[in-house]
Amino acid sequence: MATMVLACIAGLVLGILFFGGLWFTVKMAVSSKIPALWFFGSFLLRVSITLTGFYYTASGNWQRLLVCLLGFIAARFIVMHFTRSNEAKQLQLDKEISHEA
Repeated sequence: MATMVLACIAGLVLGILFFGGLWFTVKMAVSSKIPALWFFGSFLLRVSITLTGFYYTASGNWQRLLVCLLGFIAARFIVMHFTRSNEAKQLQLDKEISHEA
């Protein structure tokens, strides 16, 4: 049971790294002179970390792999929630500033 909880936590961490890294990559690539380098480098790094994490977390056990995957998917929604709330706050602030001017 404890190994399943640890597998879920590992999936959450891997998902936050993967999807948070994707969000960061998009933010940085928009203002970069070479966005393809950002996307390609980030993709290789994120996939390498994620696959290595899944490999060591599962250790040949499909149940741990499944629990890790569920944590990974849950992290996607967590990252979406936090990144959307930050963007919504920024849009609201921009609207308030434009109305004052």
